[in-house]
Amino acid sequence: MKPQPTLTTERLTLRPLQATDAATVQALAGDYRIAAMTENIPHPYIDGMAESWIETLKPGWDKRALATFAVCLSDYEKQIGCCGLIINRKHNRGSLGYWIGADYWGNGYCTEAATELIAFGFNELKLHRIEAQHLSKNPASGAVMRKIGMTHEATFRQYTLKEERYEDMEMYSIFTGTVHAGK
Repeated sequence: MKPQPTLTTERLTLRPLQATDAATVQALAGDYRIAAMTENIPHPYIDGMAESWIETLKPGWDKRALATFAVCLSDYEKQIGCCGLIINRKHNRGSLGYWIGADYWGNGYCTEAATELIAFGFNELKLHRIEAQHLSKNPASGAVMRKIGMTHEATFRQYTLKEERYEDMEMYSIFTGTVHAGK
């Protein structure tokens, strides 16, 4: 089976996560500001969670069900976040997810990583559709989705239960052949 590749952009390296990344993942994702703006990152992010999650990634890649990457600054090889695709082969679609450590917000890293990941999804994984969603209270994530060429499809009202409160979710998508899709 072909190993998961490493992807590069002007400022970033997107590489497969390794067990040695667990402490960094826990430190970055353990910041309440990350958990508050994402659907699936818990708070507190307790010991062992990162290790357990990372252990699922290689088997997920081997089944071509996941393509998850550490987002690293190329100059320093310093991990600043994660991004990935959950792949549905039956329908040739992927669900894009990403998060960047709060200390690195506002530098365009999410947009840069997501652009590269969409290109990978269309050009290498041969996906037809890539979708993404964000909590309505996180408009910065919606701005990333629009910058990478995604189109807003729907608002799902009271879609997810987060901290004992139902939150609205915004859904975006992009298709192969769309401007920006595949750079």
